[in-house]
Amino acid sequence: MEIVIDGPTLVLSGDFDVRSTWMARSVIYDHLDTVEGDVVLDVSGVHCADVTALKLLAVATRQAHIDGRRLILQGCTPAVRRMLHLSRLYRVLEVENSPLIA
Repeated sequence: MEIVIDGPTLVLSGDFDVRSTWMARSVIYDHLDTVEGDVVLDVSGVHCADVTALKLLAVATRQAHIDGRRLILQGCTPAVRRMLHLSRLYRVLEVENSPLIA
């Protein structure tokens, strides 16, 4: 997994699974501590995600809400959306709607 910081946006790419959660957790929480306002996680480059990784995002979302901010998922691939629905974490995570491509 690779994470690139682009202003208030974190761009994630690769496989977001239990092996990468330690690194992602560190970067996400550091970013939440240093950036003012909402934080966007661009996951358009994520090939697959597991429940452990999505739970990390759910906890980070809760922390952002406590601080009066939002953590927004952007560019969810079909694989990520599938895991969000299977895990029912779509109820907790804020997912930006992406336009359908014709």
